Amino acid sequence: MELQKSIDTVKIVTVEKVIDETPTVRTLVFSDEFLANVMPGQFAMVWIPGINELPMSIMVTQDKTKAAFTVRKHGLASTALYSVKPGDSIGVRGPYGNSFTIKEGKLLIVGGGTGLVPLMRLATFLKKTDEVTVIIGAKTKEEVFFEGLANDILKQNKHKVVVVTEDGTYGESGLVTDAMQRLLKENTFDAVYTCGPEKMMHKVVQLATEKKIHVEASIERMMKCGMGLCGSCCFGDVLACRDGTVFTGQYLLTNKEFGYTRRSKSGILENY
Repeated sequence: MELQKSIDTVKIVTVEKVIDETPTVRTLVFSDEFLANVMPGQFAMVWIPGINELPMSIMVTQDKTKAAFTVRKHGLASTALYSVKPGDSIGVRGPYGNSFTIKEGKLLIVGGGTGLVPLMRLATFLKKTDEVTVIIGAKTKEEVFFEGLANDILKQNKHKVVVVTEDGTYGESGLVTDAMQRLLKENTFDAVYTCGPEKMMHKVVQLATEKKIHVEASIERMMKCGMGLCGSCCFGDVLACRDGTVFTGQYLLTNKEFGYTRRSKSGILENY
């Protein structure tokens, strides 16, 4: 009963801290012990008063009683959320969705942009005996974030953090999938996890599948309710919010929308 009440009811929280990650990305921290301890891959619906509601992955914090959202300013709603200041109020409801399957062994995590958020939470669930490689992708040096956090979360693991920038201004030059291809030639992995731009994830899933490695991706779609009622996040024959957002590579490669099309606010299919 308490869980259902938490999911269906909008809870008003106060933003206590704003962390500038890059010139276009901020993390908003607030107190919510329930959301602070969700499974990796789950999300919340976030209401910006007077603007709109957005689906957001729930970011980890050092304090187990606090949750956070990491947002990039882009459209009207995300820019409004980005502009929230300490002391301002937002509404949250959730969590919704499923979670990553937590495997053991040699693990590869591939993230781009704010897609790193559920992957950082995933990293906190891994065993200390796991050997973990994290690939972080960004367009340029000033847009790189969570490198230090990834190293800190995995400090007790044998791990490596590989940063890739498209313009070559920091770390390796190119795309995260270029770095992944190199690593797959040099190493074997027991599982691959990815979240980020869908074209990137499509390539990650293909590469892992070719090597017969278990792979899961957290996909993003237009979500208006988060509970599978409105149908706005229709994704092939499933609903992203109810059946995902995490899907196996085995399923994704049978979904004709994955990596090729998405739906507009009106539900019309658009090409990537």
